[in-house]
Amino acid sequence: MIELADLSLVSWSRAQFALTAMYHWLFVPLTLGITFIIAFMETIYVRTGNEEWKRMTKFWMTLFGINFAIGVATGIILEFEFGTNWSAYSWFVGDIFGAPLAIEGMLAFFMESTFIAIMFFGWNKVSKKVHLLATWLTAVGANLSALWILVANGWMQDPVGMFFNPDTARNEMQNFWEVLFSQVAVDKWLHTTSSGFVLASIFVIGISSWFLLKKREVSLAKKSILVAAVFGLISSIYLVGTGDSSAKSVAVTQPMKLAAMEGLYNGEEGTGLVAIGLLKDANTDRSSEPLSNFYVKMEIPKFLSFLAFADWNAFVPGINDLLEGNEEQGIMAATEKIERGKVAIRKLSEFKEAKKNGNEAIARALRDELTSEQFKEEYFSYFGYGYFTDVKDLIPNIPLTFYSFHIMVALGFLFVALFALSLFLLLKKDITRWRWFLRFAVLAIPLAYIASMSGWVVAEVGRQPWVVQDLMPTMAGVTRISSGSVKLTFWLFVVLFTILLIAELKIMFRQIKIGPKH
Repeated sequence: MIELADLSLVSWSRAQFALTAMYHWLFVPLTLGITFIIAFMETIYVRTGNEEWKRMTKFWMTLFGINFAIGVATGIILEFEFGTNWSAYSWFVGDIFGAPLAIEGMLAFFMESTFIAIMFFGWNKVSKKVHLLATWLTAVGANLSALWILVANGWMQDPVGMFFNPDTARNEMQNFWEVLFSQVAVDKWLHTTSSGFVLASIFVIGISSWFLLKKREVSLAKKSILVAAVFGLISSIYLVGTGDSSAKSVAVTQPMKLAAMEGLYNGEEGTGLVAIGLLKDANTDRSSEPLSNFYVKMEIPKFLSFLAFADWNAFVPGINDLLEGNEEQGIMAATEKIERGKVAIRKLSEFKEAKKNGNEAIARALRDELTSEQFKEEYFSYFGYGYFTDVKDLIPNIPLTFYSFHIMVALGFLFVALFALSLFLLLKKDITRWRWFLRFAVLAIPLAYIASMSGWVVAEVGRQPWVVQDLMPTMAGVTRISSGSVKLTFWLFVVLFTILLIAELKIMFRQIKIGPKH
């Protein structure tokens, strides 16, 4: 049986994992995108024989290498934390969650690391075409690494392709392909990788703009902007499409997250999408009207209904609907889910007790009941709710989710305009004369990181209080260790990761100032 930990331990364990994940995510998206930009540049070099494209490739490759090295260090720590801080979670779902992570380590990471060596050290040692192939395979390998990690994360958001084994009290994989190709996992991979492409494109444009402001490497900078702007514009438009698909998946599998993303307390048909809004205090006053949750709000009429269900008049449930239930819309009350979850937990306890006492007949009957399709659908699918007593504990942090979502979306559309304007000024005007744009392009680099980080905040904070949606609450997944030891390692990681970040930035800035080698 899964036992609950004290809230202090849960809070510090969450904080430590969030800290590690956010530092790690400072390095991942650049890796996902810049490898493809480098591959495009080297392809042009191989096809044209122009040495300037080789210099360009090597320069951006150096910045990628600096970023990649520190990203690996934080990623290794992140995976170890599943065992050190989240052993109850690892026990409950490790047979499923561990499979894609193992594949990532054996296949994608091995492939990526192997060809990185050729990419960095193979100049003049292998033919141009072999080196180019290694560069492309590095890019593919980096994104395959992301695939398997995001498949694991997607399963946590929408647990499919599994069955619960009452003898071990663990979830076990039943259909690998269902896990791999679940709509949530596919959407998460496509949206996350395309956001990395956008961030990398802005990174290249911003640094190239800095060179133009300094009147250095003008030809190289313009060519870099051209490649990055084309790649970024295509990626940003694609990003919007993957975001739309992700929203539809969230509407079906995590309606509470969608309600938090929009600050929607009371559902309605033809629900508008909030374009700009200032939330009042996050509460669940069930007598309140929808507009009373905002001090000010501008919305696009009916657009949330269309975004979520491809129907302008569709009903989108709000937080109160999901807590109280809505019989007309077929929404079960949270109290009913809690009761069903308690039944599932009680039946599992009775089964374990019968086995322990040697009551084989009773144990066999309970095993048959626990593994029946009817029990799975009516009770086990709400297993995690059985750990709650107050329905308000099922609500995520609404302000953080709401503002993170709207910052991400607003910046996403800003980046589309940035790429389009980059191409216009480069091809139709003299971009070096538009110094205000060059300065803005430099400032857009941190904005890209803010947008990327906001997306992960929406994904992970928005699904709280679940570590596995509907099956395991976060408070049930932690390792039973003292909260003091987690606090200690938290602050040690703060110091360590901050030192690594400062070192990475200093090395990166110094390399940028040095510029491409002649």
